[in-house]
Amino acid sequence: MNKIERQSRSTADDQTLPEDIPSDEILSDELLSDELAQELSRIPTEVIEPGDAPAVVKAPLTPAEVRTILMSLLLTMFLAALDQTIVATALPTIGRQFADVNNLSWVITAYLLASTAVAPVFGTLSDIYGRRAMIITAMSLFMVGSILCALAPNMIVLIIARALQGLGGGGILPIVQVVISDVVSPRERGQYQAYFSGVWVAAGIGGPIIGGLFAEHLHWSMIFWINIPLGVGSLALLLPKMKKLPVFHRRRKVDWLGGLLLMASAVVFMLVLTWGGTKFSWASPTIVAMIGAAAVMAFAFIWHAIHHDEPFLPLPLMSGSVVPFAMAAGGCAMGAMLGLTVHMPLYYEVVYGLTAGEAGVALIPIAAVSVGGAAFAGHMMTKAKHYKRVAIAGTGMSALMGLLLALMTPLPLWALLTMLGLFSIGLGTVFPVSLVSIQNAVPRPQIGTATGAMNFFRALMASFTVAAFTTILLMALGTEISITGEHAGSTHPIAASDMVTAFRYVFEAAAALLALSTTFLLLMEERPLAGPAKAKPSLVSE
Repeated sequence: MNKIERQSRSTADDQTLPEDIPSDEILSDELLSDELAQELSRIPTEVIEPGDAPAVVKAPLTPAEVRTILMSLLLTMFLAALDQTIVATALPTIGRQFADVNNLSWVITAYLLASTAVAPVFGTLSDIYGRRAMIITAMSLFMVGSILCALAPNMIVLIIARALQGLGGGGILPIVQVVISDVVSPRERGQYQAYFSGVWVAAGIGGPIIGGLFAEHLHWSMIFWINIPLGVGSLALLLPKMKKLPVFHRRRKVDWLGGLLLMASAVVFMLVLTWGGTKFSWASPTIVAMIGAAAVMAFAFIWHAIHHDEPFLPLPLMSGSVVPFAMAAGGCAMGAMLGLTVHMPLYYEVVYGLTAGEAGVALIPIAAVSVGGAAFAGHMMTKAKHYKRVAIAGTGMSALMGLLLALMTPLPLWALLTMLGLFSIGLGTVFPVSLVSIQNAVPRPQIGTATGAMNFFRALMASFTVAAFTTILLMALGTEISITGEHAGSTHPIAASDMVTAFRYVFEAAAALLALSTTFLLLMEERPLAGPAKAKPSLVSE
């Protein structure tokens, strides 16, 4: 068999590659010579032997099919995003019905812990068993969990059901991002991130409103029942079209021990961030023991991955000149955005005297305006050769805005919201650039693994930043706080001047995170994106 045939066979079946042929030369479109590409196109798919896991060549999707897939993916992601916000406003009603307010926070925490821990699991399994099998699994877990939540007779069952629901919800996001990578080329991929960013914004704004309406006028269980028709509808749209997608997964033995070690260390670490400084002192024996346990399991995972032939998360995949820097840049930006989103209502209520509802509306410049930055960066990726420059400029502007907020606070409310809007626009540019850069840099059969790892790291970084910002405020104010603003009417209210001083440190921390994001983008290698530059297809049929 000549070299060209061996290359085509290796690309087709995604099995062990010949040692003399680098995998990136086979799997990166931009590195294939014209002559080799022509030869590959003439090799019939019948050369694939039975038992292989081929990268099946199928007829290209029509624009209508692409639109259907995108609409179903948007609906699927909306479900996962909505369930992280819709429950919050119904919690008081749930607590009253079950006569248990002490464990209410676990209704949120159980979902977040489960969804964070399984993100890399679903990403890796999609590279082994395929996208279709994993999206069915994730949606099934999510809908079964939703039904159990709606039927829960007590708080304990509800918390367990929320954890099951989180297992499914945590798998939805990476699978959706991976399916997009199968549908469109890396150069075109960034422009779709604005749609998905918009879904998260819509869920973030609409979720609390819908949850409150259901709890007040219908029944709190409706926040879970609504997932069933929406989930069935999204699968009915998506699954028939997924049969036409190219297949890049490769069957291999699953490293379950590595996956369990990774999930266990993540769950313990998240619990440390959740309980540290609130339920337990950071220096308490419980927190110290949990930190030690998380570290031991993390080192055990690394040792196991080094010595395993096919580890759950290949460590070399997380190295190189692209992946670690793109992950770090996106993680810092996500941490800064969520850290401010969680804590700014406290600032609005104490310093500006806003009500809880008004403070929620004032979050729009942080949560919603980032979509504009993501859309602009995604559009530039289809045209610009040096696509990371827009993200470097955006994160640099965000770092500057964060520094100015720290120096100029207090500001009139309109000026504060304007500067937060500029901060958010710049921050949004890093998300499509980091995601597409990662997917463009790894072999096609490992895109799911890399995408799941990216979401896992972003979630950990967001949790760490929220905990860090809370610690900063505790140290600056010298008193316990509640991010819900409940302290405002307590017997020891916090003075507005003290809150302003404390938030200067928070704004400085956010600026530092965005400066780090800019630095990581500068260090990241800018590899050419595969695929032609095309106009963005409309989601609306013409």
